[in-house]
Amino acid sequence: MIYGTGIDITDLARVQAVVAKQPLFLNKVLTPNELHDYQQLQGQRAVEFIAGRWSAKESYSKAMGTGIGATVGFQDIEIRDNAAGRPIVVHHPFGGIAHVSISHTATLVMTQVILERGK
Repeated sequence: MIYGTGIDITDLARVQAVVAKQPLFLNKVLTPNELHDYQQLQGQRAVEFIAGRWSAKESYSKAMGTGIGATVGFQDIEIRDNAAGRPIVVHHPFGGIAHVSISHTATLVMTQVILERGK
């Protein structure tokens, strides 16, 4: 049974500007494992990665119905890529399954999270 769904769209240039101006933004948004993954990337792919993770965590918090804040923080959610490169939510506070989709254009990232309760 679906508990909640959240969608977010984010401008890549906006996130790139924040990272350039405030490098600690990476530590705020990314878990240590995600930061390690980010550090393996360069250029546009690095921008897509941080923007995608930020947006996906925003989508997750919307699916929870709380937004980012006291109930759900960026560090409470970890999204890693599986062997095929598909993003998987590997750590999160919801007691069920979290499905995530991340898509990019040249200038935008769009994410969706669906939270599903067991039967």
